[in-house]
Amino acid sequence: MSAEPLNSTSQRAVEVRRSTRRRRTVSAYREGDRTVVLLPARMTADEEARWVGVMLDKLAAQESRRMLDDSDLARRAEQLSEQYLDGHARPASVRWVTNQNTRWGSCTPAEGSIRLSHRLQGMPEYVIDYVLLHELSHLLVPGHGPRFWRLLQAYPRTERARGYLEGVAAADRLPHQPVRGEGPDEG
Repeated sequence: MSAEPLNSTSQRAVEVRRSTRRRRTVSAYREGDRTVVLLPARMTADEEARWVGVMLDKLAAQESRRMLDDSDLARRAEQLSEQYLDGHARPASVRWVTNQNTRWGSCTPAEGSIRLSHRLQGMPEYVIDYVLLHELSHLLVPGHGPRFWRLLQAYPRTERARGYLEGVAAADRLPHQPVRGEGPDEG
């Protein structure tokens, strides 16, 4: 078994451990302030990169399923503002709402309030962070002009999170396919 450090775009370090005994399975877990990904030794560098991404996303999704409450959201918004916006965005309130079915989040700069759609709950942490950072940026810059997008460039997973949200939105527009046992002829 060998251990190889891998640079990551997330804040946690990623350590890849290869094993000659591991044949097909890939797994990952958190160990202190780093993420450990276990891979078969025979995997190529491209396969490793792909699987590290997949496993980081799975861990993030598992962690975000531990429901964040409104006070957790407010703390996370404060951390993101400090990290990516030099602490300039200071919302008066950050909360989950259930009345946003066409938006992921919204912001009222005059009140300093940020609302995130309940539909984000259970999505990977980096996606929720992106939406929070997006709304925090609106406290500083109205609209979606070049100045606004420059603020979001600091977040390394902006494009990935936007792609994830676009995929979810596209999947929601697909026609519903009955699950086995759900259709009229099943039963």
